[in-house]
Amino acid sequence: MILLMFGGGLHFSFQDLMSVRAIALPGAVVQIIAATAMGVGLALEWGWSLGQGLVFGLALSVASTVVLLRALEERGLLDTDNGRIAVGWLIVEDLAMVLALVVLPALAPSLGGEAGGATHGTVHALTDFIGHFIGPDYAGSLLLTILLTFAKVAIFASLMLVGGRRFVPWLLDQAARTGSRELFTLAVLAMALGIAFGSAELFGVSFALGAFFAGMVLAESDLSHQAAADSLPLQDAFAVLFFVSIGMLFDPSILLREPLSVLAVLGVIMIGKSLAAVAIVLAFRHPIGTALTIAASLAQIGEFSFILVTLGLSLKLLPEEGRNLILGGALLSITLNPVFFALVTRIEQALATRPGLATRFERRRVPDVAETVGRSQRRDHVVIVGYGRVGSSIGTTLQAWDLPYVVVERDRRRVLDLRAAGVPAVFGDATAPGILEAARIGAARLLVVATPDPHQARRLVEAARASNPKIDTVVRTHSDVERRHLEEDRVGLVLMAERELALGMSLYALRSLGVREGEARLFIDSARTESQFGSDKTAGPVKGSPELRHQHDAGADGIS
Repeated sequence: MILLMFGGGLHFSFQDLMSVRAIALPGAVVQIIAATAMGVGLALEWGWSLGQGLVFGLALSVASTVVLLRALEERGLLDTDNGRIAVGWLIVEDLAMVLALVVLPALAPSLGGEAGGATHGTVHALTDFIGHFIGPDYAGSLLLTILLTFAKVAIFASLMLVGGRRFVPWLLDQAARTGSRELFTLAVLAMALGIAFGSAELFGVSFALGAFFAGMVLAESDLSHQAAADSLPLQDAFAVLFFVSIGMLFDPSILLREPLSVLAVLGVIMIGKSLAAVAIVLAFRHPIGTALTIAASLAQIGEFSFILVTLGLSLKLLPEEGRNLILGGALLSITLNPVFFALVTRIEQALATRPGLATRFERRRVPDVAETVGRSQRRDHVVIVGYGRVGSSIGTTLQAWDLPYVVVERDRRRVLDLRAAGVPAVFGDATAPGILEAARIGAARLLVVATPDPHQARRLVEAARASNPKIDTVVRTHSDVERRHLEEDRVGLVLMAERELALGMSLYALRSLGVREGEARLFIDSARTESQFGSDKTAGPVKGSPELRHQHDAGADGIS
């Protein structure tokens, strides 16, 4: 569990969280409250106590970050806006569960459970010291216990975030300077285990929280990628053992003894949480595609749920039946989660062909046209949708040639930065009614879709042509199938990033092997043309033209 939490800390990023904080922070909190309330309701219906229902509901409310990351990577969504919101949402959930791990032991006696394990060293001495001054009756009060718990966590977090940010990277840097990979790996593991043990011994903080902070501090260092790579095999091995050990505790007979209870738990995880997420995201006026992605992301539970189950059992705040129901719900929800994502894809495809239907579900912001574009006479400009790495590079090129362009971007901070730099920018989802109009799409010469979402691209092209039938279009995609669809829709230029990367590397390879630059570029251009017009191959032409092959052979003979 320590290595699992350490890996989770390594993937934590304040920057990623802050970029989507407007939706991820309130959305995750409201969703946790809603899912916990559903879990408490089920528990009370089954005759459990409020404390047992609280732990049960919390375990159902948090999704697995590991499962989500793998699902997003498989579908190419990790670097999209929807993917970043989903990951930020789960980061907030993880932080909330870390807080729950800290608070539950202190609240356990008041909730009908047992107090946590005995305190360690410094913590025990501090408790005795305070009790000596204020009296044993007050020293054992719930309020003081909670305050002491938060004080210990605050002191530990401060030490880690202030001192740990300097000491931990310095220590690993010294190990890296030796040039020994084995020593570096040993230093990473020793640091993770040492901080986890020290946090428990000196501050009474759980091993899990200590390991999470260790990973989080290391994530700020430029050594974090190598540390993650070196510890990944052990993380995977112990994660497998962790999940296997949890599976060994599962009683399959509960599927036969309590099938309705298992279905109720699965309903909360896959339907209740998903509906709550959709309602929350739409209430914040985000598009239906984002709402569906978040819903699919939350339709499972995983590692934090298992940790909460273990804690609940140790504190006598969860019955054995609750453990089996949670494990059963986790097993079924993780198994069915790919089906849920596939269903979301089908729904998005259906909505892409019916923009009016999607609009009914969405409450859109009214674009602030006067503040964004500001020039009603703007004509023959470029509209760039998405201003990430691709869009910003295009904008820099246009600016160098003093060509007019307008940016449509969903990141509010990025829009404000663009406006401060004098770049016309419209804030909002480009597929929403009125957003492209705010960018004066009707008077534009070119639409550049720099976002990687293929379904959004087709809707944008359709909307742009509805306002401006003569507009030229450039679209980015990651799929051969989607590329063919877009080309059938007569998009001016469809570029697939992977194909352009392969062609660029092929050009360099040909030049490195002695092919003249003009001939190499001619061959690459023919390969690009063949791939765009009538070839389904992924690597361009299998053979060059006879003329080029002959000239290359002659050139090679000359070189030899």
